[in-house]
Order: sequence, then structure tokens, then C-alpha cells
Amino acid sequence: MQEYSNGSPAASIDAAWTKSRKSTANGQCVELASLPGGKVAVRNSTDPAGPALIFEPAEFDAFLDGARNREFDHLIAR
Repeated sequence: MQEYSNGSPAASIDAAWTKSRKSTANGQCVELASLPGGKVAVRNSTDPAGPALIFEPAEFDAFLDGARNREFDHLIAR
């Protein structure tokens, strides 16, 4: 089983990448991929070969909880 770490080239990650249906037509969004062991990889869709962030299951769960609770709304550009 391949082990990935933060900064791994996203192009080297053999996984199905998913992006939000709210993604803009020019592809400016983040994409996520499920990895073994419940880890999640995140990459910039405009640089699909660039570095990926790799999150442990608990880290990603904490992020999703914060997003659901609107803890990051102040970061949205308006």
C-alpha cells in the first residue's frame, strides 16, 4: 500500500479525484481523493500535478465539523 505525505505530487496519487458541483467553469476549486486508511488528499484543481495536502481521518473530520458549523465563513471572499 502506497503511503503519501504532505507535499506529495498530486499526480503521483493513484486515486479518483472529486470536485464540488459548485466548481466554476474555469476549474478553480479544490479536489479531494479518498486514500487508504481513511486519509483524504486535497489538491488545487488549477495545478493538478502540484503538491497535495494529506489529512488523517480525525483531521479531516475536524475540518468538516468546522465547515458544517460555519466556523470558516469569515474566510469567504465576497
